[in-house]
Amino acid sequence: MTTAVAERPVVCSLIALAMAGISLVAAPAPDGLFGGFLALMMLAIAVNDARDYIIPDVLTAAAVGLGLLRAGICGPDADLAAVGWALLRGAAVALPWLLMMIGYRRLRGRDGLGLGDVKLAAVAGVWLGWVTTFAAMELAALVALGAYLVAGLWRRRPMKTTAFLPFGLFLAPAIWIGWLCEALLL
Repeated sequence: MTTAVAERPVVCSLIALAMAGISLVAAPAPDGLFGGFLALMMLAIAVNDARDYIIPDVLTAAAVGLGLLRAGICGPDADLAAVGWALLRGAAVALPWLLMMIGYRRLRGRDGLGLGDVKLAAVAGVWLGWVTTFAAMELAALVALGAYLVAGLWRRRPMKTTAFLPFGLFLAPAIWIGWLCEALLL
């Protein structure tokens, strides 16, 4: 999704409806409703990051809270222990991203990853299983690199190592796609 698409509310609304509908079809139980809300939050995060290079804290906090509620309500092992495991996964996924952010800043003297991306990584850990979390992150990274390369070739501009890239634009939809894959496979 480009900034041009983000500025068209009708297109964003149609995408939101499609994502929510797909979530309900993929998991017609309460988990589908949770997935629909995840889809809407991830779309809002992607649009915000594409437009403003900011991932709103209120959206990541809501996504974490909803993911923890889902862990306690949905699934065969839905209980307080499942909430604890989801919280632990979220922290375990976010910590390396935080260390990478700090290390890059110290090494290069500038930001290479934002704190919003770190919080979004925690969302992935809360919502997805271990394997799906890493698959979603890899998908996001590969699509982001591909989009950057294609955009550079299209505009006939040289690639820069200092270019800004709104990574949440790619990670947020990858989280929902990961949830969707888990819902369809499980």
